Amino acid sequence: MRTIEIRSGLPVESICPVHLGPDAPGRLVQDLARAGYGRTVLISDSNVAPLHADQLTAAAAAAGVQTDLLTFPAGERFKTRETKADIEDRLANLKVGRDGAIVALGGGVTGDLAGFVAATWSRGIPVYQVPTSLLAMADAAIGGKTALDLPGAKNRIGAFHTPEGVYIDPSYLKTLPADRFTSGLAEVVKYGVIADPGILSVLEERFQAVREPDSPVLLDLLVSCVRIKAAVVQEDPLEAGRRAVLNFGHTVAHALEAVSGYDIDHGEAVAVGMVVEGRLAADITGFPGEELERLEQCLVHAGLPVKLPQGFDPAEILEAAGADKKNREGRIRCALPVRLGEMIPGPDPTVAVNLPSLRAALAAD
Repeated sequence: MRTIEIRSGLPVESICPVHLGPDAPGRLVQDLARAGYGRTVLISDSNVAPLHADQLTAAAAAAGVQTDLLTFPAGERFKTRETKADIEDRLANLKVGRDGAIVALGGGVTGDLAGFVAATWSRGIPVYQVPTSLLAMADAAIGGKTALDLPGAKNRIGAFHTPEGVYIDPSYLKTLPADRFTSGLAEVVKYGVIADPGILSVLEERFQAVREPDSPVLLDLLVSCVRIKAAVVQEDPLEAGRRAVLNFGHTVAHALEAVSGYDIDHGEAVAVGMVVEGRLAADITGFPGEELERLEQCLVHAGLPVKLPQGFDPAEILEAAGADKKNREGRIRCALPVRLGEMIPGPDPTVAVNLPSLRAALAAD
């Protein structure tokens, strides 16, 4: 098993270990038993809980850790204040106190939602992240960001709350639907663009091995993604500036999701968003045309979309982009690459984008 430590200041100086490998769930059980919480609550969604909750709770019980399972309906459209309130009501019924802890078992939605519940319950209790999707393993479970969606703005409400640990077992991906695995590859591609083009080379040259949950190639890719995110989070734990590099493609992606009513998959939205924002970068930062083409071809090779889905109105996407968290003084801002592996330098890697340029990038074939 491999372990990467993330030093963070959220909310105080702390270290979050990220454990990667088939022994990660066992390490979680050991850590829970050692901590001796008054009550441990496992939060999962209606898709993941039937697949993995029983095995995890049984392993915990064998180690003397009793857990209560709380589930909620699966899907981004349930990452809401209403779902959070329902979970909080059930925590109250269980009499979970400040000596309790939460385990988030699931994808990015579960991690965001359960993490936010933990951040605010009794003014903050420990949370342990156990990602079961590729998207969450590569990105969402790392870094301590939690959030809920509003109808017109994704991740608008949230808090920074450092996990006690993140436990990544790629074997969970064996039960992940193929299209969701493909979706998660968008975040892997993102790390290739913002920091390490070698990730793109692996996807281009060893794609079949990447798709095997037990493959060391996939584990190596996940380690690369976690190391990159760890370095960025340590540099800018509260997203005051440089951490925005992680949002490449996400300004457009979040707008797409909001316009779709969160029906479009996050990874697919990110894939389209990276292409659109890559076109902006070609005009604004001089992002080379051949590298933009490589990005597009890598996404196509992975089975991801590179064009807006039919029926989407660019005007509605522009309006939704106006609600993005990175915006300043009413201007839409995007984090853009200069070339593969290199983002805009300096403490703020974002740039204000004028509406005609963004409209043109959205409309391009």
